[in-house]
Amino acid sequence: MKEKQKKKEKKKIKFRIITLFQEAISPYFKESVLGRAGKKGLIETDFINLRNFSPDKKHKKVDDRAFGGGPGMVLKFEPIKKAVDFILKKIKKDKKKRVILFSTRGKIFDFKEAKRLSKYENLIFICGRYEGVDERVAEFVADEEISLGKYVLTGGELAAAVAADAISRFIPGVLGKEESLEENKGSYPVYTRPEEIAVKDRKTGKIKKLKVPEILLSGDHKKIEEWRKDFGVKKF
Repeated sequence: MKEKQKKKEKKKIKFRIITLFQEAISPYFKESVLGRAGKKGLIETDFINLRNFSPDKKHKKVDDRAFGGGPGMVLKFEPIKKAVDFILKKIKKDKKKRVILFSTRGKIFDFKEAKRLSKYENLIFICGRYEGVDERVAEFVADEEISLGKYVLTGGELAAAVAADAISRFIPGVLGKEESLEENKGSYPVYTRPEEIAVKDRKTGKIKKLKVPEILLSGDHKKIEEWRKDFGVKKF
């Protein structure tokens, strides 16, 4: 007969973010929900400075001009490849991992993508900058490309923070209560005290009374649940 079975390990994700500007987003991971999740050991965030992998030991240069001309600089292939290889060597072979490049040409990041990526134990985020990243990174280093939407950001750091936040919500214990997941119930109006607020209408200048719907004050939880289902817009 076996000895006591080991307790089931808590689900945990380690985010490794390859960036030139750690200071731009690192404080976000220390505060509020993500900060508490980090202290609980549910998520871990490691920032990797791309310049540490530059072959240029003196100036730590990681970008160069684009072939074919054009404005701006392009992040080089070699430093990114070395950074990813360095990270992969640290990850055990039996651990699920994914290398993601944030790109305007990637698949759109949404609820389903966040849920899918939450199944991985190790996520490596490559943050682009300047005019982009050498295309060979997308072809030979990254497992996939992801875009937050049909717009352009100055760099991939904000995308990394958004993705990590959305993904972390699916880790049990991060939000505290399962019912906190808005994804589970759709979106509906919420209110708090006071029950009535008097405000001046910006268009008419008249005083308007804004009241909380009576149903939410009724104490009838069944009816409230039905109201929320009827009013709610199922987003996902």
